[in-house]
Amino acid sequence: MAIVRTLNGFTPSFGKETFLAETAVVIGDVVMGDGCSVWYNAVVRGDVNRIRIGHRVNIQDNATLHCTYQKCGLTIGDDVSIGHNAVVHGCTVESKVLIGMGAIVMDQAVIGTGSVIAAGAVVTQGTVVPPGSLMAGVPAKRIGAVGKALAEGEIERIARNYGLYASWYKEG
Repeated sequence: MAIVRTLNGFTPSFGKETFLAETAVVIGDVVMGDGCSVWYNAVVRGDVNRIRIGHRVNIQDNATLHCTYQKCGLTIGDDVSIGHNAVVHGCTVESKVLIGMGAIVMDQAVIGTGSVIAAGAVVTQGTVVPPGSLMAGVPAKRIGAVGKALAEGEIERIARNYGLYASWYKEG
């Protein structure tokens, strides 16, 4: 069973049809929408500030979501995929975004709707990513626009598939 822990008077809350893997950890001031999934060894730690997560967000294996005390909460929109081993910290991720495997998004960054942060990219503190941007590198730079093929073939497909994957685990 996942670790879901109340801390400092805050108990995580979850929308309908949420899947939490057995080794997922969700702590404190966390509010999660409908149809979300938190996978193996992922940590969503709302101990020092608030974390707000929209609908149909998948937080993949070993990802870490955290914030900064008295400074930066974390807000994630709808239909967002956070890849394996990603770190998303004290920032805003708008809707229909793919954060690639091993990517890092730092405090006060804003990731615009429909964007892709490539695997291994590092979005530095305070960076504002325009909607529909493809970002890559260390530090992350805009290398192009997210076209229809990338939006449908990756952002939408991955978000949809993780809902399917979660259903397999609920049946088991």
